[in-house]
Amino acid sequence: MCTDMAKKASAKQAEPMKLFYIFYNQERWDNWIKTLEEASFEPAEGEEVSEGEQILYSFTEDITLSVLKIIRLYQNGRFTKEETIEKLNDVELIVMTGLPEGDLEEIIGSLQLSLLVLFTACRKYLEGEFDKDIKTLVKKGRSIDEENLDEALEVAANIGAAVIDGATCCGKYIKDNVENPSLFDEWLIEIETMGNAMKSLAKFDEEPGEVS
Repeated sequence: MCTDMAKKASAKQAEPMKLFYIFYNQERWDNWIKTLEEASFEPAEGEEVSEGEQILYSFTEDITLSVLKIIRLYQNGRFTKEETIEKLNDVELIVMTGLPEGDLEEIIGSLQLSLLVLFTACRKYLEGEFDKDIKTLVKKGRSIDEENLDEALEVAANIGAAVIDGATCCGKYIKDNVENPSLFDEWLIEIETMGNAMKSLAKFDEEPGEVS
């Protein structure tokens, strides 16, 4: 009997413990929205960037980092592909569903459009089939008509998947002097944010049972 109990205890210890890391939640999203509502989008005297724009950039970084933590833990073998997709879906539901009323509607709508490439690139990476020729992909993406949103997103997501996999992009391809960047350019900016996030997560991991 003691032997049986020991075997059961050993088997239990051998089971992989689940992670309890909370990547993103509705409260976190709502807090950022509230902060943006209270911010000014008019640059102060002598400043080129407004308080609201600075907060919006930090907001984008926060979402990007949260999502890529899921991918990093998948890379570390902490999550299965199915678990990773489920967690991505949970965050995407919060980030991409609905718009706040009032002045922020257009701003958050634009944010959601730029973040399309984040979630699409993560799924493409998980599928494992993507091109790594960044230069050719950027050229192809820029040649696509703005109306062909799905085709352009597919190319941008391919670049994003390659970056998640370790490729470098997209600083040298981002045109700083463009007053009205295309949506594809906006996606390249987000992919650059993704690349920086992946670098910062190079040593990121979570021990089973940790809560954040």
